[in-house]
Amino acid sequence: FLLEMGLIASSQLGALRQFGLRLAAFALLMPLLGALVGALLARFMGLSLGGTAMLATLAASASYIAVPAALRLALPEANPSLSLTASLGITFPFNILIGIPLYLALAEQLIAWGL
Repeated sequence: FLLEMGLIASSQLGALRQFGLRLAAFALLMPLLGALVGALLARFMGLSLGGTAMLATLAASASYIAVPAALRLALPEANPSLSLTASLGITFPFNILIGIPLYLALAEQLIAWGL
């Protein structure tokens, strides 16, 4: 699966030069927005610290396996190299290295504020 996705993405690498900066900004900002929405919803539902951090992380994450296949069926004219680069090349490493600790800190801050 990953080999096929890599081959598809690499066949259209020229598009990355055209959309690189905007793609990177989108791939970094949307997880942060998703995490904020997820954390706020979790607090309004009364979830614990761990539940809030987990929902924030899930809301910030892309569906790395299901979405590329669904996107290819729903939007055949879409460029798969852009979505794969955004999700697997930018968002996933960001969430692992920076995002999860950040989402935990967000959950702690929301609880400290009484939300």
